[in-house]
Amino acid sequence: MEEFNDEVEKQFEKIKRNCSEIVPEIELKKKLQKSIKTKKPLRIKLGADPSSPNLHIGHSVVLQKLKDFQELGHQVIFLIGDFTAQIGDPTGKKETRKSLSSDETQQNAKTYSDQVFKVLDPTKTQIVFNSQWCNQLKIADILRLSAQMTVARMLERDDFQKRFESQQPISLHEFMYPIMQAYDSVQLRADVELGGSDQRFNILLGREYQKSHGQETQVGIFLPLLEGTDGTQKMSKSLGNDIGITEAPKEIFGKIMSISDELMIRYYEILSNEEIKAVQAEHPRDAKINLAKIIVERFHNSEEADKVAQGFLDQFSKGKLPDDIPIFNSELSSIALTKLMVERELASSLSEARRLISQNAVSIDGQKISDTKAVLEATNNGVLKVGKRKYLKIQLS
Repeated sequence: MEEFNDEVEKQFEKIKRNCSEIVPEIELKKKLQKSIKTKKPLRIKLGADPSSPNLHIGHSVVLQKLKDFQELGHQVIFLIGDFTAQIGDPTGKKETRKSLSSDETQQNAKTYSDQVFKVLDPTKTQIVFNSQWCNQLKIADILRLSAQMTVARMLERDDFQKRFESQQPISLHEFMYPIMQAYDSVQLRADVELGGSDQRFNILLGREYQKSHGQETQVGIFLPLLEGTDGTQKMSKSLGNDIGITEAPKEIFGKIMSISDELMIRYYEILSNEEIKAVQAEHPRDAKINLAKIIVERFHNSEEADKVAQGFLDQFSKGKLPDDIPIFNSELSSIALTKLMVERELASSLSEARRLISQNAVSIDGQKISDTKAVLEATNNGVLKVGKRKYLKIQLS
């Protein structure tokens, strides 16, 4: 059995923390040992397709691991998949994913650099776009890359296999996505590639393509997928269960405070370095406040974290109202409550407004409103509260 020095073991333990899987572990240790001996940093790749303009804390799980490598002195490469986004990542999809146009991917990519630097050190991060080499490929090059893969191998992917067995369409261009992601690793000569556990097939395919191109194969490091605030589905902006890293401190804090106690422990495990036994020994509310402060501080600063935490305690523990309640000042003598809620973005639609009222989640000056057809008049002037965190001061003539 091969022995490794203390520095290798120290780096390996830091890298392994919170990972779902490292494939293969022994290969990573060998790469670390060689890196230390030659004083040549490893090349660590993380790719992200600009399929939407904003990143959420689910993305920060892999970014935080990338930062671990950065702190250990390795070369971090953040790859923006502006070319592959036009194909569309089929991972986890039950149907063909809508491809984005070049203009859409470029627009979304503009915000990515600033967002990743909320976690990574910009002076130690190399940002690249895979359109640099993918746009140079000719049809003959693509055919050669495709020839290295079989349909049977592609159908080993769980999502492709399920769609094939249920006779759901699989477009040929979807097969190109994992091939192009693997080709990125060839172009970057990656030593390590990071990704969520749903990227296992794609990342391991990169090893095969590197080998066929005469390169040393990359190690795949897989991080757990973070559930959204609903506690069931993977965090996603399209599902409305996300916590955006660019959101205001108050919004981030409020969303963390709204999650279940069970999900809070899961977030601690994945997003923090806190000792879980110590967390479980705390009162759930206090533990949740601490978690919310950790997340706000990570993407903003400690002053903002303390400020929103104190605001929360004042509001919910001491019965105080927020200082920044918006005002609806109107010359109208009356307005339908549901219409007002939608217009002032207290509800996303009239049906949601009616649902919130039916659930006793709407009140004025502490008095619950149960009538979904309620019409507000000057006699109803006061502070409208919707849910736990939304307020509006009403001033009708």
